[in-house]
Amino acid sequence: MPIDAAKATSAELRTTELAWDHKDVQLYHLGIGAGAATPEKAHPATDPDELRYTLESALHVLPSFATVAGGGMALAGGLSAPGIDVDLAAVLHGGQTVTVHRALPVNGRATQTSSVPAVYDKGKAAVIVLRSEVADDDGPLWTCDTQIFVRGEGGFGGERGPSARLELPDRAPDLSTERRIRADQALLYRLSGDWNPLHADPGFAKLAGFDRPILHGLCTYGVTLKAVVDTVLDGDVTRVRSYTTRFAGVVFPGETLRMRLWREPGRVLVSVTAADREDAPVLADTVVEHS
Repeated sequence: MPIDAAKATSAELRTTELAWDHKDVQLYHLGIGAGAATPEKAHPATDPDELRYTLESALHVLPSFATVAGGGMALAGGLSAPGIDVDLAAVLHGGQTVTVHRALPVNGRATQTSSVPAVYDKGKAAVIVLRSEVADDDGPLWTCDTQIFVRGEGGFGGERGPSARLELPDRAPDLSTERRIRADQALLYRLSGDWNPLHADPGFAKLAGFDRPILHGLCTYGVTLKAVVDTVLDGDVTRVRSYTTRFAGVVFPGETLRMRLWREPGRVLVSVTAADREDAPVLADTVVEHS
């Protein structure tokens, strides 16, 4: 079997040096739609609030940048861990959590420590949990927990893992908004380090069971956090404490994301659906915890 759960979870911690600068941050922000029109911003390219994502002299860093800092090394390092040898065509991103310990710097050098804390047996699939803890000379910066869903690799007798689902409030959302995904969004986003051909190569997408390339789940993840920060948190990225989601369905470039937001003390609950496909689920169990 390509996945040896015991070997993966008992392997020594792996360390990787990460580095990024303002160009990496700007490219990431553009890859998740910064500077594009939204229902709230008629002239986004010159909107002062939007320039905080695109102009180096005003730049701040959206916490979801943690998933690509240093070229997306968390995911790449995890899939090459001892005991793990999987076919990329069978891999889907199952879920993601970023916990922020302090504001992400625009220019940074840091050390990432990676591990595989768990491998779950879902029957017809396996779920690999990858953890990366990142710190610089001033201390911890962020922790990422990534859940990787690998089709065809279950049935090895391991623990099934948690399956709790978030119940959304039984009331109308406090806010609804939409974000249009550009037809070339995946091609732009992949320049931040996720080179999986599933998001660019039609032939590879067909091998994976899709009729055309799909958007990166982490692109949708970033688009959604940006929408929450812009519409609920007054554009202040430093208020984000953690951000969790489960990837419930695919997005095709060119579609529109519909986001419904519920405010609760210290957090925002979010539902994301594909407006063009009768609100097919895209992100579920989505929570932004904030100050």
